[in-house]
Amino acid sequence: MTETIEEFLARCSADVEEAVRKAAAAEILPRFRRLAEHEVDQKSGPHDLVTDADRLAELRLTADLGALLPGSVVVGEEAVHADPATYAALQGDAPVWIVDPVDGTRQFVHGDDGFCTLVALAHRGVVLASWTYAAARDQLATAVRGQGAHLDGERLFAGPPVPGRDLVVATSHPDYTTDDQKRALRALWTDGLTPRPCGSAGLEYLAVARGELDAVAFSWEAAWDHAAGLLLVEEAGGTHLTRAGEPFRVTGGNALPFTAARDTATARRVVDLLRTSA
Repeated sequence: MTETIEEFLARCSADVEEAVRKAAAAEILPRFRRLAEHEVDQKSGPHDLVTDADRLAELRLTADLGALLPGSVVVGEEAVHADPATYAALQGDAPVWIVDPVDGTRQFVHGDDGFCTLVALAHRGVVLASWTYAAARDQLATAVRGQGAHLDGERLFAGPPVPGRDLVVATSHPDYTTDDQKRALRALWTDGLTPRPCGSAGLEYLAVARGELDAVAFSWEAAWDHAAGLLLVEEAGGTHLTRAGEPFRVTGGNALPFTAARDTATARRVVDLLRTSA
């Protein structure tokens, strides 16, 4: 009898965790604060960086994750940059590993420990499990749909924001937004909210899941940046909504910007503000 993905996760979650840790140990941490100039390149511009750590960690994860789940495919940030057509696998019937080898490459390049490796497993557009590994901090957050979110084995609960306190919202960094996106996000600069530019998306999602950050508001939809964190937030009791008031879809076609928040009331408040610039 063919094994289901749920059965695979029950059997192999620890193996996925080991693959993530090994990729970071072999390809990322040895280069942290030791990057040579030739190991850093630009992609679309000076704010869009890639390093040898990104490329080599993704290659290792692609091989190891594919071997763990035969018949699965990998959608990785660097592979999609090389061949955008590979992103279409998110729409297919095969299980998909969604990989961001170094989320927060800008921080990584500058020697800041605020970066992480993101891995999610999705099937037919539904994210079923995720791993968020902050290697320099030795923190691992995991989530399995319907089974909760955990950080280093401890259950995560986002909980509601503190009544009467300004909502702190991490937003797309201005360096990565268009004028239209800036206009939409500018609506969050209002009484009762304290917006700030985001760092690593994966670590911002973790902060929401931990109840340390009230919400995020992002203006791009690359699945590798969001899949792992969105499930983490969901399984910690939070929620996510697009500007159209619908849940974010990792397969794309979302009304942007969108939010993920500690609770539904916060998500709706952020979305209502984002709509005011429409």
